[in-house]
Amino acid sequence: MASRSIDHAFTAEGFLGAASDPTYAGAPSFLRRRFSKTPNGSDVTVWGVPFDAAVSNRPGARFGPAAIRRASMIFDNDPQYPFRRDLFEALSVVDYGDCLLDYRLPETAHATIQAEAVKILGDTGFLLTLGGDHSITFPLLAAHAARHGGPLALVQFDAHQDTWPLAESSNGAMRVDHGSFVTGAVASGLIDPRHSIQVGIRTHAPEDCGIEILDGDDLEDITSDAIAERISKRVGDTPCYLTFDIDCLDVAFAPGTGTPVSGGPSSAKMLSTIRKLGGLPLVGADVVEVSPPYDHAEMTAIAASTVAMYIVGLRAEAKGG
Repeated sequence: MASRSIDHAFTAEGFLGAASDPTYAGAPSFLRRRFSKTPNGSDVTVWGVPFDAAVSNRPGARFGPAAIRRASMIFDNDPQYPFRRDLFEALSVVDYGDCLLDYRLPETAHATIQAEAVKILGDTGFLLTLGGDHSITFPLLAAHAARHGGPLALVQFDAHQDTWPLAESSNGAMRVDHGSFVTGAVASGLIDPRHSIQVGIRTHAPEDCGIEILDGDDLEDITSDAIAERISKRVGDTPCYLTFDIDCLDVAFAPGTGTPVSGGPSSAKMLSTIRKLGGLPLVGADVVEVSPPYDHAEMTAIAASTVAMYIVGLRAEAKGG
């Protein structure tokens, strides 16, 4: 026990190296990474956006970042499967904490998220955001598109297309919610539909915006290799943003979400797909729509934290060879 420590999120001397906290105790940062508001050129910065004022069904995703962090504690100590390595031996990862939002003025949230994302992106190699409802992807795309100088390819794992019509808010601004963020992103030139793809769709929307769709039924009949190949072919070499709405998974694997839809893929199949996306020119990512009040035995939060860990694993492989 002499070599072990606790509260690595506060006691770590840097952004590298594994923690040794008990899996059931200690400060719950994401993957036990050190908390810091100064990423200082880190390879990956993890950030929470606890916002759910743009949902059309069940709220609760504001509690998502905390739940995902807590669930990630089970990955401590051992080499992370299936990467067969300590992800933090060479990859510097920091937990930036959460975005501060004024709950009295939800209409200001997207501007606040975008401004802080721009700030973080100026000091890190990669931003991984924990949500929060899916509307937060809109300001995140704006921040990433600005950094990379043009529209991005969007890889969206989701049960919904999120391409419902835009409306105008009371102050004349474009109104974007969790069901219309894709429409807003296309209209604003943040994503290139010709290189974008949606995976796991199990609902109908009035518009596809020119984005390729892999329906939930399609996923039943093809392998994770084939899904990854379709994604990679669509994206090509366009800088790519990955957003994973946890309701992409069937309710059997992710009941704790705002708008659950039956008939989706398993967590195993989608994780296997992500595992095969190491060749994507990935520039940013988020995991959203975890609503703990509807979860059971943390199964949704565990699935979401595993998706996020896989994304970190891909970054570790890309850096470490």
